[in-house]
Amino acid sequence: MHYSDYKTILSPQNGINLYRGCTHGCIYCDSRSKCYQMKHDFEDIEVKRNAPSILKEQLRRKRKPCMIGTGAMCDPYIHLEEELQITRQCISIIERYGFGLSILTKSSRILRDLDLLKAINKKTKCVVQITLTTYDEDLCRKIEPNVSATLERVNVLNIMKHEGIPTVVWLGPILPFINDTEENLRGLLDYCVNANVRGILCFGFGVTMREGNREYFYEQLDRFFPGLKKEYIRTFGNAYVCNSPNHNHLMSIFRKACEKHGIIWKPDEVFSYLKQFEEKEQQLSLF
Repeated sequence: MHYSDYKTILSPQNGINLYRGCTHGCIYCDSRSKCYQMKHDFEDIEVKRNAPSILKEQLRRKRKPCMIGTGAMCDPYIHLEEELQITRQCISIIERYGFGLSILTKSSRILRDLDLLKAINKKTKCVVQITLTTYDEDLCRKIEPNVSATLERVNVLNIMKHEGIPTVVWLGPILPFINDTEENLRGLLDYCVNANVRGILCFGFGVTMREGNREYFYEQLDRFFPGLKKEYIRTFGNAYVCNSPNHNHLMSIFRKACEKHGIIWKPDEVFSYLKQFEEKEQQLSLF
């Protein structure tokens, strides 16, 4: 871990990333890619220690409230968050200034901040996004070794359902020759339906690989799935998009299930929902 100070925290799209790097250990992580120009080891977390104070100032300068997103590049609930509580501080500021929140995580640590999520959702909209990849718990421990297992994440979805907080699931990556089965997909979809998720984001059934994350992914294949790296190289070469041979079949199942249960699934519609600010209670204006 090391600290850095930043001059700004909000992106032009109103997104924030509070850490750089991750300790979840997911074998497929795109954030390891060299294109992101991370100048430190991926597990040596860069902590943006002045993030709360910068966020406060930037929100105060906003002419009107909007949705604030976090979790796109780094999970806001990595292990260090238990100690540092930078995510909680920022969520508290978002709630205090009347902004909405769209937060993405793979960790059940988000339940620690349920009080703030409920407070935001009472005034506007708080959307909890959870990534699900595999129905098989043992397989989950191989491909996502240091993060909440699938059932723990599903429990988060169900708690949010009980609290009236809308949820969106990121479905993937679905790794070719590993979890690209109909059984896996139907199991995950059942979890989503039972949790009454508002939407599911799926960009295809496969995985993306580029310099940086490809090398790490292949190392982990050699460790957990001996011989499979050769199959990947033979099938995909150096392609960025590596779709499962079962892609079309799985996509058909996915679309039919979403349409049957009223779950939004087209990416543009899901992202539009995540960005749409809502006002539920008349509040005294802070702007």
